[in-house]
Amino acid sequence: MALLPQAAIFLGAAVVAVPLSKRLGFGAILGYLAAGLAIGPGGFGLISQVDAILHFAEFGVVLLLFVIGLELQPSRLWAMRKSVFGLGLAQVMVTAVPLGLAALIYGLTIETAIIIGLGLSLSSTAFALQSLAEKNELTTRHGRSAFSILLFQDLAVIPLIAMIPLLAPAGGDSGGGSGWLEAAKVVAVLAAVIVGGRYFLRYALRIVALTKVREIFTAMALLTVTGTALIMESIGLSMALGAFLAGVLLADSEYRHALEADIEPFKGLLLGLFFIAVGMSLNISLIFESPLEIIGWVIFLMATKGLILAVLGRFAGLNWTSARNLAAAISQGGEFAFVIFGIAVAAQLMDNGLADLLIVVVTLSMAATPLLAAANSWLSDRGKSQEETPTKPEDMEENQVIIAGFGRFGQIVARILRARKIGFTALDVSAEQVDFVKRFGNKIYYGDASRLDLLRAAQADKAVIFVLAIDDVEASLQTAATVTEHFPNLTVYARARNRKHAHQLMDLGITNIRRETLHASLDLSQAVLAGLGLPATEAARSVKTFQEHDERRLVAQHAEHNDEEKMIYMAKEAAEELEELFDHDARTEAAE
Repeated sequence: MALLPQAAIFLGAAVVAVPLSKRLGFGAILGYLAAGLAIGPGGFGLISQVDAILHFAEFGVVLLLFVIGLELQPSRLWAMRKSVFGLGLAQVMVTAVPLGLAALIYGLTIETAIIIGLGLSLSSTAFALQSLAEKNELTTRHGRSAFSILLFQDLAVIPLIAMIPLLAPAGGDSGGGSGWLEAAKVVAVLAAVIVGGRYFLRYALRIVALTKVREIFTAMALLTVTGTALIMESIGLSMALGAFLAGVLLADSEYRHALEADIEPFKGLLLGLFFIAVGMSLNISLIFESPLEIIGWVIFLMATKGLILAVLGRFAGLNWTSARNLAAAISQGGEFAFVIFGIAVAAQLMDNGLADLLIVVVTLSMAATPLLAAANSWLSDRGKSQEETPTKPEDMEENQVIIAGFGRFGQIVARILRARKIGFTALDVSAEQVDFVKRFGNKIYYGDASRLDLLRAAQADKAVIFVLAIDDVEASLQTAATVTEHFPNLTVYARARNRKHAHQLMDLGITNIRRETLHASLDLSQAVLAGLGLPATEAARSVKTFQEHDERRLVAQHAEHNDEEKMIYMAKEAAEELEELFDHDARTEAAE
């Protein structure tokens, strides 16, 4: 079938199934699975090339790990090392034992049982992280624990795949020398990626940003992920792990929010396609042939993993609610099991029939995850404990202020906030300005603040104040419209170039406005009056009288600011009124 009809089928199935699933309370993932089941070989048979689509759609998992890496700075990753290698290692090893023993009891060889135990101990990164993100639980304690375990599992896939040929009947002949050479190659490539990501990538992103062509920057973002993933795959490492590493290396760069905003739409679509492909790969006929056996395996898999995860969570310091949430999030099988069992078949460690059965078990466990999560939510109290509220790690300061535009106006605000140790996120659309400001030690991110996706990446929904300091009037108004429409709870403090700009901002409901040169000109006017011989108190009173009168007239003229003739008339009227005020003050002072 041609590409365009296939795309229409995928999109149509998703548009129908996902909203229906969400309305029924099952979440988006189950909707994608149902869509895949309906259009795949087990349903209406509209799509047949399941393996090719699943392989392509795995790039969605790669993009997901890249975005997660962007949100995890190297210092935070280092702080998580005990959780990753402690809790993660314990989960894989402890879970593999009962699952492997069950395979032995099933009548399989010890080599096959080892592969099955380790393969089924892995969970689905895509399912778990997407589900946690939908419920805003990635930053909870159980969410961070789940991420640590999933990250270790991605690391564990590499030695697990390398171990399969050694367990195969003819696997003992491989020499140790080649193993050392492969290990050295992996270390060298990892070092090259780290150095290149730290220095070359940032330079390349700056060059592309200077072109001011948005789609080229998007292409560069995709190339960054694709290139890193391909490099990792070429040495036998996980593409997702490579993308995650690239994200971590760019997490503290000035292009972090722009990269996340550009990658997000591709990540969402490809993840949806991945879930659809998983649903398409489900062998319905096998389920009908031996339903009790398969359901028994699914229940045993999820119950065993869930119990072990809950116990390990308690040992890791989680309360019972967090431990249960952890178990519900990652007790399913993982997508890497498809790869591992496929390699095991090629190595003659298991036959195709057993591999198909295990893949069905893993797929059904994925499908059951949203249902298990819904049941867990039903069991939980509606008011979450303090343990379960989203929290930031100790080294992560929540930025309460977003500053859009980092020119002379925005920098003054930033300097005062920094002096008061108040966190802020600064955005500027000019790559030249970003590069210039960085040389003075300021932290700033590249990006167009009028873009909704970039504001979401900068976590505008969690900020308290938005400082609109953009110099260009049109860009300022566009940004103001986006912020007031999509983040109504965000208080906006705006810089206005002139009176007309102030009125246009007021049209959007913004009242905290500071006109750009007003205060400087008032200070200068006061100095001029004093220089002409007026007493300092009289000069200050004159300026204050003007300022108060001008602020009142600004508000009064707002309703008529689009009528030029009316504005001219009101300006003349205001001038006469101001003269009368000064005359009245002079008479009052003379009388005293």
